[in-house]
Amino acid sequence: MDEASLAPAAPRPVPRVLALANQKGGVGKTTTAINLGTALAAIGETVLIIDLDPQGNASTGLGIDRRSRRVSTYDVLTGEIELREAVLETAVPRLHIAPSTMDLSGIELELATQRDRAYRLRDAIRRLNGTAEQYERSRNDIDYTYVLIDCPPSLNLITVNAMAASNAILVPLQCEFFALEGLSQLLKTVEQVRTTLNPQLTIHGIVLTMFDARNNLSTQVVDDVRQFMGAKVYETIIPRNVRVSEAPSYGKPVLLYDLKCVGSQAYLRLASEIIQRERSLRLAAA
Repeated sequence: MDEASLAPAAPRPVPRVLALANQKGGVGKTTTAINLGTALAAIGETVLIIDLDPQGNASTGLGIDRRSRRVSTYDVLTGEIELREAVLETAVPRLHIAPSTMDLSGIELELATQRDRAYRLRDAIRRLNGTAEQYERSRNDIDYTYVLIDCPPSLNLITVNAMAASNAILVPLQCEFFALEGLSQLLKTVEQVRTTLNPQLTIHGIVLTMFDARNNLSTQVVDDVRQFMGAKVYETIIPRNVRVSEAPSYGKPVLLYDLKCVGSQAYLRLASEIIQRERSLRLAAA
């Protein structure tokens, strides 16, 4: 037996975990998760999307048939399986997904009496890359560099699990009249989670979605959000685009459906901006 075989198993890289959260529905959380994940994969990152919405739209939007979801994030949160066992490949190289099912809608009652109920997802993600020994036994021999969590449109136990597991929150915000009102409530929840469950949690950024340049209200919302949140708002704005809306019905991210459309180009710019922000954070922490 050589010395190398006696060496302790090296820890695998730790992925950056970003939760896409907003208690309002229809603001572009799932669309952003799918297309940001695809864009990050396109520029060389290895990405896992965790679908935590019982509706399972992120799974459907990436072409995962409901009959293929033999196990799901529900089984992960209940402790029946490890996260890697729920992971499925997508049509996008380096992009995988842990799908969801309607079973998730009842998870809050099932976990209500469990002391670790807020940390189920955090603990599962910590075991995701694991040690070298676990890695060799794994059925999915990939080290993820990014984990994106698609949260449900509510501030319930599932979303709290996502926030407790994350390094940072990415907030999709629709360019509409009540945008700031909903943002204020989300920021309060993030602060509560930071205080009680996850002291390292930060707001990574606000991404403005469904922007319509023909609508004066959209421009006013952009100005108001930038004034309220300052540098936390990404420069990239996701426009309202019919190709982005059509893509999920074909089970594809818009980057596969129509790479040249304005929506695809916006998500590529957003991915580059997030990578730049990540580099700045690492330099600041060094």
